[in-house]
Amino acid sequence: MSITSLVRYIFEPRMRDLEKHQTQGELLQRQVLNHLIQSAKDTEYGRKFAFSAMKGYDDFAKHSPVNTYEELKEQIDRMRHGESDILWKGRVKWYAKSSGTTNDKSKFIPVSSEGLQKIHYAGGFDSVALYLRNNPKSRLFDGRALILGGSHSPNYNLPGSLVGDLSAILIENINPLANLVRVPKKQTALLQDFEVKRERIAREAMNKNVTNISGVPSWMLSVLNCMMEITGKTHLEEVWPNLEVFFHGGVAFTPYRKQYEQLITSPRMHYMETYNASEGFFGLQDDPADKAMLLMLDYGVFYEFEEMGNEGNIVPLWGVEKDKNYAMLISTSCGLWRYKIGDTIRFTSTNPYKFVITGRTKSFINAFGEELIVDNAEQGLSYACQQTGAEVLEYTAAPVFMDANAKCRHQWLIEFSKPPQDLQQFAQLLDEKLQEVNSDYEAKRFKDITLQPLELIQARQGLFADWMKLRGKLGGQNKVPRLSNSREHIEQLLKLNV
Repeated sequence: MSITSLVRYIFEPRMRDLEKHQTQGELLQRQVLNHLIQSAKDTEYGRKFAFSAMKGYDDFAKHSPVNTYEELKEQIDRMRHGESDILWKGRVKWYAKSSGTTNDKSKFIPVSSEGLQKIHYAGGFDSVALYLRNNPKSRLFDGRALILGGSHSPNYNLPGSLVGDLSAILIENINPLANLVRVPKKQTALLQDFEVKRERIAREAMNKNVTNISGVPSWMLSVLNCMMEITGKTHLEEVWPNLEVFFHGGVAFTPYRKQYEQLITSPRMHYMETYNASEGFFGLQDDPADKAMLLMLDYGVFYEFEEMGNEGNIVPLWGVEKDKNYAMLISTSCGLWRYKIGDTIRFTSTNPYKFVITGRTKSFINAFGEELIVDNAEQGLSYACQQTGAEVLEYTAAPVFMDANAKCRHQWLIEFSKPPQDLQQFAQLLDEKLQEVNSDYEAKRFKDITLQPLELIQARQGLFADWMKLRGKLGGQNKVPRLSNSREHIEQLLKLNV
C-alpha cells in the first residue's frame, strides 16, 4: 500500500475545517481579531492602545494606528535585543530578514512561536491538504521533498535567537521527522553562498526519489538547470520519474511557466501557487483550474484592505468588493499591527474570498499618470512571449523622464532564456498589450503625445544574478524589483550590462 494513502487521513479533518471558508469568512476573521487583541492586551503595544477595552473591529480600527515598518522599527529592535511583551506576548526569538525600506537595507520581521506554528507551518500543512484533495491518486509521501531555502545567522548573539530568510527559520525549526522525507540535508539547505549551495543541492538530490519541490521559481530553476548540467539529462523526469508537484511562491510564476513546462514534460506534473511571505502565509491555490488563490482566514492573521487610489478608505474583509485593487494590511500573532505589507491584490470572488496578487504598492510606474502595475506587466510579457515564442527569465522597467524635446518613455531591461527573433516586434507587442489592459497607459500613449513607444534593452545572460550577488541577495527569498518610479535599480543594471 502507498504511504500517501495512509498519511492522507491525517489531513481529512482539516479539509472539513476549510469548508468554513466558503460561508463563514466574516465570523472566522472576527474570531481571529478577538484572539489577537486578547493575546496582546498586556503587551506594551496593547496597553498603549487600550486593547483590553476593545469590543471588536470598530474599536480596533478607531483606536489603533496604521503602521509601516518605520513605525514599528524601534519596538522590533528592542525585541531583537531580548525584551519581552513589546508587540507580542513573551519573547520573540526569530526574525525574518526581508528586503529593505527607504531608510534601511533590510527589515526584520518578528516570527513568534505561535506565528511559526499557526501561520507559517499551518500554511504548509494546508498546501498539502488541498493538493491531496485535488489529486486522489497522489503518491506525494512515497518519495522526498526538495525544499529550497535561504540562510540564517545569530541575532545579536542572543542564545537561541536567529535572523535570516524565513525559509531558513522554517527549516531550522521543522519537526525532525520531516528531515527524513526532505532533501537536501540541513547543513546544505542553510548554506549562505547560493552558488555553492545550488551545486550541492543538485548533487544531493539527483539520486533521490523526489516527488515534490518547493521554493521561489527563479531560484529553483537555477538549481534544476544546474542538475541538468551535472546529469546530462534533458528533462527533469529522467532524473525524478515520480515528480508530481511544484509548490511555488514569492514571485509571479508567469515568466517561468514555459521554461518549467519545457524542463518537465510529464503530463502528471502539477503546479500549486502559494502566497507566503516573511510577514505571514496568506493564500493558497485551491483549484488547479483557477489562478486565483483562497485567502486563508483562520490563521493568526487579521486582514484589512485599503482601496488603491482612495487612500485612507480601509475596510475589513467583509467590506471588500470584487475587481477593485487593494493594498493589504495585516495584524498577526507575530506582533504586526495594521501593518502595510506592501502587496496589492484584487478579489475575484467574495464567496469564498479568492484573489490574485496584482503587484506591490511600491512596485509600479506612475511617472506620467499611467499607473502601470506588475499585473499589467505580467500580462503584457506573457502575450508578447506567446506571439513570438520568446521566454523571459528576469526583467525590470523604469521611466525615462522628459528630455530636451519633452519626450518620455518606459525603458525595459529584459533577460531572455530564449530571445525573440525580432526584438522590436516583441517591444511593439508588449506595448500594445499594456495599452489593452491599462486604460491610463493607453491614454498616455495616445498618438505618442505624452509617452513614446517603450524602449526594450536586451540584458546579457546572467546580468540579474550578477547584480543580485553584488547586493548580497543571491538566492533565498530575494526578488528582482520589477517596476519602479526610480531609475536607481535599472541604472545599476545597465552599468553591468556589458
